[in-house]
Order: sequence, then C-alpha cells, then structure tokens
Amino acid sequence: MEWKNIEKKVEDGIATVTINRPKALNALNYDTLMEMLDCFKAIGDSKDIHVVIITGSGEKAFVAGADISFMGELDPLEARGFGKLGQNVLNTIENLPQPVIAAINGFALGGGCEIALACDMRLASDRAKFGQPEVNLGVIPGFGGTQRLPRLIGKGHANELVFSGKIINAEEACRIGLVNRVVPHDQLLEECISLAQMISAKSPVAVRLCKESVNNGIEMDLDRGCAYELDLFSLCFASSDQKEGMKAFLEKRAPKFIGS
Repeated sequence: MEWKNIEKKVEDGIATVTINRPKALNALNYDTLMEMLDCFKAIGDSKDIHVVIITGSGEKAFVAGADISFMGELDPLEARGFGKLGQNVLNTIENLPQPVIAAINGFALGGGCEIALACDMRLASDRAKFGQPEVNLGVIPGFGGTQRLPRLIGKGHANELVFSGKIINAEEACRIGLVNRVVPHDQLLEECISLAQMISAKSPVAVRLCKESVNNGIEMDLDRGCAYELDLFSLCFASSDQKEGMKAFLEKRAPKFIGS
C-alpha cells in the first residue's frame, strides 16, 4: 500500500511513525487509518524493529482527533465500520510485540488521545493538550477511549474527562497518570529516542515477554496473573538471550543479545 498520510523511518532498530496531515492537524480519516493498519502490521512482523515511536507532524498536533468533515455524514452502519477500523488500528498498536512510545507533541484529542492510550508509554511536550471532547459533538469515544482511559487513570478521572469533554494541559495529564512525564517541547523526540535506545539495548525476547505479561496479566486476578508471569519467566530460559545475558553478567561484560 502506498502511504500518503503517514511516514515511517527506521534507524538502529527504532521505528518512528509520523502521522502526516499537518493541515488537518493530523486528523484521522479512513485512508489514514488504513495506512496506519498496514504500517503497524508490517512493524509487528519485523524482527529488525525493537521499539516504536509514534508522533505527529507539525508544531500544533499529535493527532487532533478523527476527521469531522469525514464523519459528519456517516449513517449508523458506516459509523460502526469506521469505529471498528479505528479500534482495529489501536488494538494492533497495543498488541505489537515491540514497546510503543507516544511522543505527544501537541493536541491529543479524541482519537489522538485514544492512540496515546494504546501505546505502552507516553511522553508529552510541555505544549501538549489532552481530552476526549466527543460529547461536544453528540457522540462518545469510539476507538477505545471509554475502556482504556479508566483502566489507565481510574474511573473518576476518566469520567470527568469523558463526561465533560474538557481539555487538560500536559502537567495535569501527568498528575493524573495519563502521561509518564512532561519534557520541553524541543527535547521531546530526543527524550523518546533516548528511552527507545535504552529499551532497544535489552533482550528483545525479555522485553517482548515483559509486555505480554503486563498487557495480559493486568486483566487477571493477582494469583492468575502471577501464575501467567511464572509461565513466561520459565519460557525465558529456553532463549539464547537468557544464556547470553547471564553469562555476560558473570563475565562482567556487556551482553550481545540476538533476540532469540
């Protein structure tokens, strides 16, 4: 598929995906979502990509939401199809084997906030703004916002954002746990790359299983979650990375992981 609305760059095992519709504040229409789905499926199949960064082009927006000019005339069946596509894209991001970092460089509203929620970590520019303002348009979040947001920040904070449609700044988003940390705008990508490099240097096998354990275990009770973790812990010992990591530790040298 030819991509017109997104860009992907891969360097040293780190893929940076940029949603590139700056004139529309990177708003999500059908074509953009299809391109994202194609892109992230390919990333998930890649053995050479260890970490993913998602950001938006331009100085104003990460993703300012879904494209209202596209959505305005949808009937209920068409809206369901559009929502299902959006959920498929975000589920694909969430379930990538690689960790995903959101580099939130501006407005992350509606679908943009929902993209950030599907990522494993969120770093925000001090200029970033967040919100689920769908109620202002007579609809509810449709890309997973009512489900991921309360799981991340708690029901009370999530309800306040979803019911009121209000927009909050980066500092407030950090206070309620919506983002990991806030950094100066001109240092955002540098900070995300630094974090990605730190993760990329670790065992790809162990990082993948860490993500699998967190994502799947968080919906279990503690006993079942710990049993699941134990299964994955044991599985690590079938990998070359485990042998190399422990051997390197005993030999007091840096490990050379191969991801198997």
